Amino acid sequence: MRVVIVTESFPPDVNGVAHCALQTARHLVDRGHAPLVVAPATAAGHGPDALAPCPVVRVPSLPLPGYPQVRVALPSRRVAAAITEHRADIVHLASPFILGVRGMAAAARLGVPAVAVYQTDLAGYARTYVGAGEATAWRRIRSVHAAADRTLAPSSAALHDLEAHGVPRVRLWPRGVDTVRFRPEHRDEALRRELAPNGELIVGYVGRLAPEKQVELLAGACDLEGVRVVIVGDGPSETTLREALPGALFLGRRTGDELARIFASLDVFAHTGPFETFCQTVQEAMASGVPVVAPAAGGPLDLVAHGRTGLLVPPRDGDAVRDAVWALAVDPALRAAYGAAGRATVEGRTWAAVGDQLIDHYADVLSARTVVAA
Repeated sequence: MRVVIVTESFPPDVNGVAHCALQTARHLVDRGHAPLVVAPATAAGHGPDALAPCPVVRVPSLPLPGYPQVRVALPSRRVAAAITEHRADIVHLASPFILGVRGMAAAARLGVPAVAVYQTDLAGYARTYVGAGEATAWRRIRSVHAAADRTLAPSSAALHDLEAHGVPRVRLWPRGVDTVRFRPEHRDEALRRELAPNGELIVGYVGRLAPEKQVELLAGACDLEGVRVVIVGDGPSETTLREALPGALFLGRRTGDELARIFASLDVFAHTGPFETFCQTVQEAMASGVPVVAPAAGGPLDLVAHGRTGLLVPPRDGDAVRDAVWALAVDPALRAAYGAAGRATVEGRTWAAVGDQLIDHYADVLSARTVVAA
């Protein structure tokens, strides 16, 4: 198949949409297909996409005001031209919002089937950033995804939300995890001594530092005796979070094998954001053999088996986060049992496995188009 992946973000960006688009392109190449990526141009200073597994077409973009790490594509004819010149059999829309909307419109004009991958809780972001606009966000989501031949939701909660808001033709497609890179054997005692020189229990958060992640809910955990909170990531909330979490250690953005060492060297992984459609970092922590504390909302509901691989807590409840961390802090045997069960749970969730599921979705869509045409 010849596939054009239109994505709102792509490496060197570090986020779930960019990572999933990269892994999708890699898997398609590995399986003998021909992908092409269309993505917003990166900030000045980044070189060409030399490490990408396939050609990448960059569309002019501007930084999002107040959040320069996020690039927003400008109107461009390159999307339609890329679909045409690549002779696409199918268009893959990764978290369509700005660029993806143009990709959907171009696919429709050209008669090319499209699969839309839902990844970002825009309605939740609207509540967080502007305190309103949730209904408007859902109208936009519905209009974009209703035009696709199939929408792929990453979790049961996301699938339910989409169907409840009138999005048709929704199917489940989860995310994979690199079980080779993220594994318990990467636990590093020297790194642990560096992060917690007094032998404290290490509780880690990995992700964007932005209002919707509600990382300030870790304040109670920071106050626990013998606990060291470690924050990995960057974003617009970093300054305020340093003030809100004075006892935490901020490491900034870390990637690759260094990030894998950090994950495996944690004692507990804590995620705080209630708007996750999947939550890849929870899955990476589980692959690293680390017990998880996460809100009982969105993607973590599918990932964390409460009382077996971690603890689910009420969303937006800092006291519940603190209490769950403490329950794990005082029980090393429980941490070990949850960590081992988490690793066992994700061992079959490789990118190759979920990539093959994606190809099956493509084949179903193409087959349905063929039947209609006949």
